[in-house]
Amino acid sequence: MIYQPISRRLPVVLWVFAAIFCASTAEAAKLVDKSGDWSMFVHDAAQKKICFIASQPSASTPKDAKRDQPFFYVSAWPKDGVKSEVSILLGYEVKKGSEVSVNISSSIFKLFAQGDKAFVADPTDELKLIEAMKRGSTMEVSAAAESGFETTDKFSLSGVTASLKNLDSKCE
Repeated sequence: MIYQPISRRLPVVLWVFAAIFCASTAEAAKLVDKSGDWSMFVHDAAQKKICFIASQPSASTPKDAKRDQPFFYVSAWPKDGVKSEVSILLGYEVKKGSEVSVNISSSIFKLFAQGDKAFVADPTDELKLIEAMKRGSTMEVSAAAESGFETTDKFSLSGVTASLKNLDSKCE
């Protein structure tokens, strides 16, 4: 696996989110497979093929929080040698200077926030997070909003191992 420091990858990561979620290109991300609570998509309308698996939380608290729909992603850009980039779209601006926590069983991972997204800064921690996802059954993502509320999103990990295998084998 080829890794670049997050500071060099961040512009690419942000471009991916912009390309996938802009209304004009949203149709270009095609559903390829669904395994349990995880879905795999391919976006190949751009110059570079982008693949990702994604899931939405099965439960979120507080229920009345004003926010967009959160998603947890693992993305790949084969031409750049990136095979498993973890990112979270939280659905609100995260409080500046705060961290986002991902809890799987007894393992806690700290991610840094930028705007309404969170990323793993260290490639070694990213691999550990992915391995914990494969072994776990649920994960919780906790963060604080710039506007003052705190959220916890619970994600099912049912199907994540199969989806990660598909990401590796079907995204070339």
